[in-house]
Order: sequence, then structure tokens, then C-alpha cells
Amino acid sequence: MTVADYDIVTIGGGMGGCALAKVMAEAGARVLVLEKTTEFKDRVRGEVLVPWGCGEARALGLYDLLHDACGHELRYWAAELDGVQLPSRDLVETVPQHLPVLTYYHPEMQELLWQAAVDAGADVLRGTAVKAVTPGQPAEVTYTRNGSEKTVRARLAVGADGRGSAVRKWADLEPKRAEQRRFFGGVLIDGMSAPEDAMHSRFAASQGLMSWVFPQGGGRVRAYIGYHAASSFQRLQGGRDVERFMETSVRLGVPTEYFSEAKPAGPLATFDATDEWVDHPYRDGVALIGDAASTGDPTWGQGMSQTLRDVRVLGESLTGSEDWNEAGHAYAEAHDHGSEAIRLVDTWYTDLFLEIGEEADERRGRALPLIAADPTRIPDTPLAGPDLCVPDDAMRRSFFGEDG
Repeated sequence: MTVADYDIVTIGGGMGGCALAKVMAEAGARVLVLEKTTEFKDRVRGEVLVPWGCGEARALGLYDLLHDACGHELRYWAAELDGVQLPSRDLVETVPQHLPVLTYYHPEMQELLWQAAVDAGADVLRGTAVKAVTPGQPAEVTYTRNGSEKTVRARLAVGADGRGSAVRKWADLEPKRAEQRRFFGGVLIDGMSAPEDAMHSRFAASQGLMSWVFPQGGGRVRAYIGYHAASSFQRLQGGRDVERFMETSVRLGVPTEYFSEAKPAGPLATFDATDEWVDHPYRDGVALIGDAASTGDPTWGQGMSQTLRDVRVLGESLTGSEDWNEAGHAYAEAHDHGSEAIRLVDTWYTDLFLEIGEEADERRGRALPLIAADPTRIPDTPLAGPDLCVPDDAMRRSFFGEDG
């Protein structure tokens, strides 16, 4: 049998790739991380780790690191549905993990986890261009760096290279795609005076519009606007649309005074929020984690939490078995269980809070008054996670007001 150069080669040095490298290097594995960028820059992306994701970070030994070095706690959730203000929810008191939402500036988080992987003993290389991944026992990874090409072998190659994953193609792991229904746009804002201990959501359901405001501390906020693909809302893109972004936020109920001193601190961009996933993201020495395995609708903020769940489940599978091919399949089965639950409840949320049309209006007419009277009818899977809040028909019926 050919001896592998590494136990694990991870393609992608973001949250998933570096978290896995840290965990597995600490467990004694030889790990190489290949990252194409030479520095992490701001882009519009998720910067919200919901309570169940904080629980995953804690299980991986990452929560205190994130919290203390770059995190900002949001203990409360303030939500408004078609102008009806729901009672503010204390997340620490009401979710099983007893943890808040954690926000942070994404490039700062990436640098922090990158250094954590280095400190754990992983080999990490920036400025690499991966040219091919060949499945097998061992797998082979070919990359170039500083004009030189090299091929390394690994017991496991891990694609942590995002929603446009090249590793997914090389491993012949075909993604599935849901019906397009949502778009999601965001911008980083400085000088915004929103209360800094809560995340704020507002839904104009019949218009298919919604707003999220996630404070990061010190007046910095990552704000988002989501909209249904069938709405007449025009895409928000670039500096020319920042004023319209703020005007729309105010129209959705964000207080005007929040923006009195606000100014953009990063790009404004809108993305297709359609779910895309791979069933069973493992084949012959190649595993996918994070967005490479399953890209959930960012409207509901599950992406980074699911990435950390992937890291935990894959790490536990590998350290618990001498047969890494068997461990890869065990990881893929557990990934699918969580991914399917997240996707199902996210779809319910979209059906009730963002769907457009007469049928959707009738559904809301039945369900929203019941939710306003009892917010616990809202399924908790996006906050508590797919392992502690497994969706079932009783949950669905309660959410849609079909249990009366």
C-alpha cells in the first residue's frame, strides 16, 4: 500500500478547513491546508453563529477563542411580523445550549482560525492553486504555488472550497438544487445605532420582503434584505444602491434614527439564496464539508453552524475508526440527516414568512395570529439545531396553525 504524505489535505482555508485542521492536528493527524488567497478580505457573507452553532464551536474547543478574540454576543431576538412586534426572546435562557448568537467580522474570524490551525501543528499554505483532486486510497491533490507544481497524497482529501466547489466536480459528487425562491443582499455598516444586545428581524410577508440587523459591537452592523424571487423588488448591488438599501430597511420597520450616522464599511451585494446540496458528500477518499457539501438559504443563517457540525461529525468519525473509508461514509450519512432537517425547516420559514400569493396570504391569516399569541409555535431548529430539535409533522402543523 502506498504511504500517504499526509493524513488529511484540506482544500480551502476558511472556517471549515481551518477548524478541521486544528481539531485533527490536535488529535495527532498530519494535516495540510491549501488556501488560494494570500489574505482574507471582506465580502458579503454570513457572520452569524446561531446558538446551536455556538454549541458546535464549544464542542470543538473553538467557542472561547471566537468569543474572546473577535465575537460579539446577541442575547436577544427581536422580531416583527407584518407590523406585529413579538415578545423579545432571551436566547440564553430558552435554547438548549444556553448560548447567545455570536457575530464577528468574517476576515478576523478567518485569521483567528488560520492561526489556530498553525498553532495546532497543521501545515498551512496560502497562495496555492489546486489543479486536481483524484479520489483513491490514498487520494491525490495537485497544486501550484510560486510557479511550482506539486502532487501530495492523503488518506483523506477534504473539499472546504465553498459553494462553487471544484473538489465536488473532481470527486464526481453531483449537487442537487432546490426551486429558486429567494435572494439575499447585505452590507457592512458603521455608525448604526441599533441596540447591540439583540438580532432584529422584520418581515413584510405579503410583499416577500424581510430585513435582518446583526450588530457586531461599536456601532458596526451587518445588515441584510431578503426578497422573494417572484417579487418586483430590484436587486441591490454596489455603492449606488446603499441609499435604497437603507430606505427599504426603514420601510420594513427599521427605525430611521438607526441610520442617522450610518455609512457603508464594505461592499453591498445580493446573491441567489437557493438551497444546493450533495447527497452523501463522500466518495473514495474525498469528503466535502461546509458550503461545498450543502449551501443553505442564508436568509435563515444556518451556514456557519452547519459547517462546524460537519467538522465535528467528520472529526469524530475519523478519530473513532481505523477504517477512514468507513468513517467517511458514516460522516456523509450524519451530514445528510442534519442537512435535510435544516433544509426542511428553512423551507417552512420561507413558506410562511416570504411566500407571495393568495394561498400564502390565507396561510398567514391562519398562522400569524396564533404565533403572535404563542411564539413557541415557531420551529426552533434554526436556533437549537437539527440534532436537538428534529422536525416532525406535529411541529409543522403547529407552525402553520393546522392543529386547531
